[in-house]
Amino acid sequence: MPLDSHDLDSVLRPIETATGLPNAAYIGKDWFEEEKRKVFFDGWAAIGYGFDAPEAGDAVPVDFLGVPLLMLRDNSGELRVFQNVCRHRGMILVNEPAKIKGVIRCPYHHWCYGLKGELRTTPDVGGPGVHEHPDVVKSELGLLEVRSYVWKDAVFVNLSGKAPAFEEAAAELFERWKEFEKPMYFGGADSSFELTINANWKLAIENTCESYHLPAVHPGLNSYSKIEDHYHIERPGLFAGQGTTVYSPTLADDGRQFSDFEGLSEKWDKGAEYIALFPNIQFGVCRDHVFSMILVPTSEGTTRERIALYYADPEMTGDDYADLRVKNATQWRGVFLEDIGVVEGMYRGRSAPGFDGGHFSPVMDSPTYVFHRYIAEKMSA
Repeated sequence: MPLDSHDLDSVLRPIETATGLPNAAYIGKDWFEEEKRKVFFDGWAAIGYGFDAPEAGDAVPVDFLGVPLLMLRDNSGELRVFQNVCRHRGMILVNEPAKIKGVIRCPYHHWCYGLKGELRTTPDVGGPGVHEHPDVVKSELGLLEVRSYVWKDAVFVNLSGKAPAFEEAAAELFERWKEFEKPMYFGGADSSFELTINANWKLAIENTCESYHLPAVHPGLNSYSKIEDHYHIERPGLFAGQGTTVYSPTLADDGRQFSDFEGLSEKWDKGAEYIALFPNIQFGVCRDHVFSMILVPTSEGTTRERIALYYADPEMTGDDYADLRVKNATQWRGVFLEDIGVVEGMYRGRSAPGFDGGHFSPVMDSPTYVFHRYIAEKMSA
């Protein structure tokens, strides 16, 4: 199903008369290939977490939409992203997460690279026992670095190099959540989990944007955080989501709670917000923890979903709060599992040839409509 810009005209109409993205946007292989470039490679996309490579020398290979990348933490603590290929013959350098104690050695001809990507040695490049050659200039043959940025421990890349600086691209969300620009602490192994969805990645993002589905899909959650307690968050072309005014966590019968982030305004006493930063990550901010969900497409019809939770105080990551962390992660996992059925159901529905993309409620679906317009604008550019 190739891309036809005429299929997107109705998506770009006002919400009252717009239709959703066409079936090809979800099940079309040709669409998916073009989407890689226009949506993921030309903008800032999330590929992983800082905790994947927490210490100096940690090297983590990432296959991101078919592009071999390498997250690498240097001795100064900075996390960089490189193309995971040797500059000599294009050999993959690191196949499994590894601790690099000296250099990264290519398994083919043993060219070696430092933790900042610099080419260190070129064994026998000038002949047996001759390790230099005037035409092999090491200073020009370091690993190819990819533009990257780490925010709230999520690692973003811009593969094309064409996007505005991340600070500029995400400036409005930075400003909206400036009260949360504080240290936060990963909860550890019990605060991270993965889910596999047999559906197109966009349907998962669309679902996170709105609260319209709460009564039908999350009856337990809706019993104390009702649909009427939520509001829309919309910034066309950048992000969309929802907020609640009744966040009130109760995780322990003995009254224990996680520490709150310091210096928050009254809004956050019972407020929480859940925003999809386009294209492929959702953040949630609450007074006592932050979570994020990275959605990585593995094909047009399969998606890997990674979730991680963070806390305001390092004490919250210790043994004394392990039971609360587990309960918190279990609650969120339960919510996200409830979503999988409807996301996969919508994906199966996109094989119905007469389906025209669907129609929006101007009152309840506007955050999802903002995401549809974002995709349509990117794909029709």
